[in-house]
Amino acid sequence: MLQIKNISLIQFRNYVQQQFVFTEKVIGICGLNGSGKTNLLDAIYYLGFTKSYFSKTDSQNVHHGMQGMRLQGQFMVQNEPQEVTCIIRENNKKEFSANGVEYKKMSDHIGKLSCVMIAPDDIELIIGGSEERRKFIDTILSQINRNYLHNLIDYQKIIQQRNSLLKQANETGNFDETLFAILNEQLSTKGDLIFTERHSFLNNFLTIVKDFYVTIAGKNDAIDLIYESDLLQNKTATLLEKNKQKDIILQRTTAGVHKDDVGLKMGERNFKNEASQGQRKSLLFALKLAEWQILKTAKGFPPILLLDDVFEKLDENRMHNLLKWVCEAEESQVFITDTHANRLQEQLNAIPIQHQLISI
Repeated sequence: MLQIKNISLIQFRNYVQQQFVFTEKVIGICGLNGSGKTNLLDAIYYLGFTKSYFSKTDSQNVHHGMQGMRLQGQFMVQNEPQEVTCIIRENNKKEFSANGVEYKKMSDHIGKLSCVMIAPDDIELIIGGSEERRKFIDTILSQINRNYLHNLIDYQKIIQQRNSLLKQANETGNFDETLFAILNEQLSTKGDLIFTERHSFLNNFLTIVKDFYVTIAGKNDAIDLIYESDLLQNKTATLLEKNKQKDIILQRTTAGVHKDDVGLKMGERNFKNEASQGQRKSLLFALKLAEWQILKTAKGFPPILLLDDVFEKLDENRMHNLLKWVCEAEESQVFITDTHANRLQEQLNAIPIQHQLISI
């Protein structure tokens, strides 16, 4: 089992210096909006992923008006203690270590302390663009397949180099065909490997999502999820050759796995245009619980589940069923935030399991 026992926050978001001790498997966190509930969940996530769930840059997480920050957490992983520390220095240099040993590459930590976050803005997975859904799939795969993570990092670097070359050619009038061919070959190798792994993964994952949707919504609503990729018809090398002139004109790489998406359908119609609010929420939770299930199966123990303000997203009956499933039927550590202490206490009391309530 994976559990966090305590966490120390120094100059992280709205916390100047604070420590929290977690004594139970189920932890409720209540407080007014702006009190730091979400920030506490994000600090736990940060120690699992080496970055914030919400902020794109590390500097955005430093307490306003201060320089540098520090997060430290004591975890138990399959009965083995693990101390994880993240430090952002005054010059914004990031250091990340486990049991006192600093990582040379942040990516080496990914997948060791898995967390699944469910937050209000996650609805973008349903109504947002393809980038949101690609990032979601990549986050899961990167935790269970280290080769996939390394190929993805390499692919993104090569894309940047190729796009820079296309822009440079437009600005100078000189096109380096030799370098372009080398980048195409490198991109083709990585792109094909990423596609193969995504395709195999999604065949299983999307079936699990549909099953969870039926459990949450109580009916299937003719939901279908479809992997959409240029590579279903062509290899990366063929796509790059076919789109060469278009890429030169637009100064960017217009085809490849960085354009993949998961199509969301309700019958023959586009899900996000036709679905009700309840159907959207049900699909969002189905996606997240499928992520949780996949990580549990791959790791041999369930990830920490971080539920931020979910009471506003589900009706009382669905909320009770969700909590009963994750808290009672599964061996997962669960964190739940809410602005209403009484509502949170009532929901936790309805589950016959020890819990801890923290007010902040």
